[in-house]
Amino acid sequence: MPDSATILIVDDEPAIVDALRYNIEKAHYQVLVARDGERGLELALQAKPDLIVLDVMLPGIDGLEVCRRLRGSSQIPIIMLTARDEEVDRVVGLELGADDYVVKPFSMRELMARVKAVLRRSDTPPNPADKVMALGRLRVDPSRFEVSWDSIPIRLSALEFELLGTLIAHPGQVFTRDQLLDTVWGYDYHGDSRAVDTAVKRLRARMREASAEAADALETVHGIGYKLRDD
Repeated sequence: MPDSATILIVDDEPAIVDALRYNIEKAHYQVLVARDGERGLELALQAKPDLIVLDVMLPGIDGLEVCRRLRGSSQIPIIMLTARDEEVDRVVGLELGADDYVVKPFSMRELMARVKAVLRRSDTPPNPADKVMALGRLRVDPSRFEVSWDSIPIRLSALEFELLGTLIAHPGQVFTRDQLLDTVWGYDYHGDSRAVDTAVKRLRARMREASAEAADALETVHGIGYKLRDD
């Protein structure tokens, strides 16, 4: 991700906005700010930022609704900011398509690590040397950022693509949630596996749009993790 990446902050707390702006600009990214959900939606669609840091609690349209509306037409990465005692917001945010979440109060170091990880994942340049990976009727082409089942395209976010790419590169191998957190997310979630479970759920739903058999190929190994069936 180039230093000119633009990050949209959607939050109505001045102290948090100021701290986020200072640290994001210090990391050489451009910053846009919206202080309510309606303006956040407007800026997201007009400016097309590289990442959105989105608070759940906003005046007017809340952050969950902003996320839901954006996911109807955009795959811009989203990091949700949630309150410590609102676990349901974190789960719902992930189910709506947020890439990550950070719980308030948070350390700026942690948030910036997650910002950089999400930007890296969403802007990893295609490598022409990357080989097409195929497993049965499933085909993943990293150089073109394309996935298909029986030639039916499957549209994925950067997170979902990297998750599927990790699994198809090791057909039949069971990955624990912690292994997927380390490989795909790229940093320590301190044992929080909900991000993995929700991402797998979204990936399976995308695959089901192409074929029920495609979705069934992504198998849950209860009590352990996930794998792509190689039979």
